[in-house]
Parts: sequence; structure tokens; C-alpha cells
Amino acid sequence: MIKRWFVTGTDTEVGKTVASSALLQAANSAGYRTAGYKPVASGSDMTAEGLRNGDALALQANSAVALSYEEVNPYVFAEPTSPHIVSADEGRPIELARLSAGLRHLEQRADWLLIEGAGGWFTPLSGQHTFADWVQREQLPVILVVGIKLGCINHAVLTAQAIQQVGLQLAGWIANDVTAPGRRHQEYLATLCRMLPAPLLGEIPHLPQPERQALGAYLDLSLL
Repeated sequence: MIKRWFVTGTDTEVGKTVASSALLQAANSAGYRTAGYKPVASGSDMTAEGLRNGDALALQANSAVALSYEEVNPYVFAEPTSPHIVSADEGRPIELARLSAGLRHLEQRADWLLIEGAGGWFTPLSGQHTFADWVQREQLPVILVVGIKLGCINHAVLTAQAIQQVGLQLAGWIANDVTAPGRRHQEYLATLCRMLPAPLLGEIPHLPQPERQALGAYLDLSLL
């Protein structure tokens, strides 16, 4: 049976890709054939191979299945802005059917799929649809990444409520220490554990260059 998970964050820059890399590493250690999928990415650099997004490259590197860049990231944009804005500027509309087609393809190649969103839960993909609309269409269970900092409790609870209001499963959440823990750190965590209706899968500590670290051991996939 194929396992599929959608990773979203309380906001942009909360460490979704760090958490996604940790999830893929943990699933690899558990023996799954994993594949990471970043359907839409903005904020990318031109390379000899073409436009490349750092988050998508991290998912590609941490996938157990050998994937081409295009399989991981079908929609890539250079400008670091909301996808619906840059796609309209470039005349390249983001089609939900293409996102689903890419997912169907990966389902033929892997048995543990991680799909990483862009920005927060309601990131617009067009004038009509948000990323949340596509997740609802695909009925994906959601893993929420919470960057532990001032304001994260409100953002996390609102996002959790939005996920559940459309009938989706909040499968778990990950605490990502985006800054060095302050004096109220443990109180933030305790409050989130009490208020979020899903298990804490683990806490990723504040690390130098976390994308180069072994992160899978910080998470407990048995809670999913």
C-alpha cells in the first residue's frame, strides 16, 4: 500500500524542506522506496542543467528512488514570490491536473511519497485555486511543520483548524527550531502539544547547515 503525505508549514521560511528531508531519511531507514515531490517551486537559480530550486534538489537527493529533476519539480520559477503571481507574469498557468499527473507517475515508482507544498496552507496557485484545493482534491494526509518562534502557536492552531475544516487528516506535526531555543521554548512546545490535534513526530534542533545533517533520527514515523 502506497503511503502519501503532504507537508505544509505555518508560514514560509519555517523549515518545510528541512523537515521533509528528515521525513524522507527516516522513511529510507525504515526500508521504504521513497520519492519526494515538489510540484511547484519559486525562487530558483539558473544552472548548466536549467532552472533549479534548492528545496526540490534536497528532495531529489533524499529520495531512495532515482528521480530526474523534472519528476520532482514540474513547475519551477526563478522569482521568489507567490506562485500565482510569477506564473501569470510568465504566461505559464499552474494546472492542477498536471500536479496530479506527476503524483500518479511517482506512485508507480515508490511506495512512500512525500509532497512538499510552497509557503503556507493557502498559498495561491492561480486566481481560482490554492495549494489547499489540490490537497483536498487528492485527499492527502497532512504533516504540519511549525517553526518554533514567537507567534507560532496562533499560526499552527489556525492552520490545523483550516486543514480539518475541509475534512482532511492532520496526521502529525514537526517542531523545527528555526532559531536557538529561548527561555520560553519548552512552554511553546507544551502549549502546541496541548492545542494541536495530532501527534508531535519529533523536534529538529537548531543546527548549522541542517540540509547537510543526518536528520531522520529526530523523527518517529511510527506515530503516523
